[in-house]
Amino acid sequence: MSFRGTYTALITPFRDGAVDKPAFQALIDRQVAAGIDGIVPVGTTGESPTLDHDEHIDVIALAVEYAAGRCQVVAGTGANSTSEAITLTQAAEQAGATGTLQVCPYYNKPSAEGLYQHYKAIASATSLPIMLYSVPGRSAIPIPVEVAARLAADCPTITAIKEAGGCVDRVNQLVQALPDDFAILSGDDPLTVPFMSCGAVGLVSVASNLVPDVMVRLVRACLNGSFDEALAMQKQWYPLFRGLMSLDTNPVPIKEAVALQGHCTNEFRLPLVGLAPERRDSLQALMHDFDLLS
Repeated sequence: MSFRGTYTALITPFRDGAVDKPAFQALIDRQVAAGIDGIVPVGTTGESPTLDHDEHIDVIALAVEYAAGRCQVVAGTGANSTSEAITLTQAAEQAGATGTLQVCPYYNKPSAEGLYQHYKAIASATSLPIMLYSVPGRSAIPIPVEVAARLAADCPTITAIKEAGGCVDRVNQLVQALPDDFAILSGDDPLTVPFMSCGAVGLVSVASNLVPDVMVRLVRACLNGSFDEALAMQKQWYPLFRGLMSLDTNPVPIKEAVALQGHCTNEFRLPLVGLAPERRDSLQALMHDFDLLS
């Protein structure tokens, strides 16, 4: 399996304190209908820190069931404990996931050697293709370029990285250090075009929960080398991409946006809370500007 194209970092809909299974199924059906290449359940956007272990695995199993082989299911099973990441990843493999997203261990700030040993241990414990996830804004440290290169050389199942550090030049560094067939994917919607112009081959998107057809067309334009089309789309849709990331901490704005369309509730689990009224008004106005509300 190769990582290439558009992947949606799925929200996890809740209703009355539990996962809203019908809303989750309908969300996945909309993604598939739009031509998404893969879905990523229980990542940051899926509020994974607030799910207990059994819920985490259940959401992955539901994603596999609802996708029904129509797209890749890249399960978010990373953790800042290597043993927990292994347990979650093995459970995801048993549930039928086609790949796994492994976030950089957060809070405990391991050394470069610790990161290497963490990912090598996970790769040794599963046959699933692994996408590394470097997101220093969440984990306090990035995955160093040299660590990614070592892992690519030593672990055949580590074949991609989601780059969410906000730096275009880091994509250049990764392209220089990694094999040609190692996939680099943007982890930031607003940076899709510049990242792909430097060698990234896809996107793990938050906005695609709301506008999957737009994100699919944007990524395909880049992959086809149609950067005039991609830049025009970037100019048109950038205010939405930016608003979904700036009104509050992800995933609050994107879940609120999907809820405004009536596809789920705007229910969160503490410590996350919904948008303040004035920010919800701003989001609603932004969505009206893009004809996303009836």
